Amino acid sequence: MVYDNNSGGEYAKYFVQTLQEPADMGTPAFRALYAGFAKRILWMDGDVVPGAFQMNTAWYAAVPARDPIFDVHAHDYDELIGFFGSDPAEPYNLNAELEFTIEGEAHRLTRSTMIFVPGGLKHNPLRILRVDRPMFHFSVVMNPKYDGEEVYR
Repeated sequence: MVYDNNSGGEYAKYFVQTLQEPADMGTPAFRALYAGFAKRILWMDGDVVPGAFQMNTAWYAAVPARDPIFDVHAHDYDELIGFFGSDPAEPYNLNAELEFTIEGEAHRLTRSTMIFVPGGLKHNPLRILRVDRPMFHFSVVMNPKYDGEEVYR
């Protein structure tokens, strides 16, 4: 049996095809700011699918009105963060310029990049300096929930 687009079956609960963004993901002011430069695609966490770890996906299409967009923070769990260019002819060209900092060490990014941040390391600010073409962003934390209160202000 083949089920089309999560239309049934015992394991349909593991497929997420609609955005179920957590209600506590930022202040109303931050949500409005985020909507000005990003479009969240899908969100997964332990509330959406019991037992899952947290993952966020979004398109970043503009420079945010605030710089930096995310402030310095740390958490007890590991995080994987990615930024990918959207040109299939040049997949490593980010067509954007970002600055990402770990423990005070800033890195300028112009290429598709994945960043592993071990639990406990201070990371950010994230500065989105230039966006010539939309880029795909994701973050994964090895925790059922993302505790981002200090980030999403």
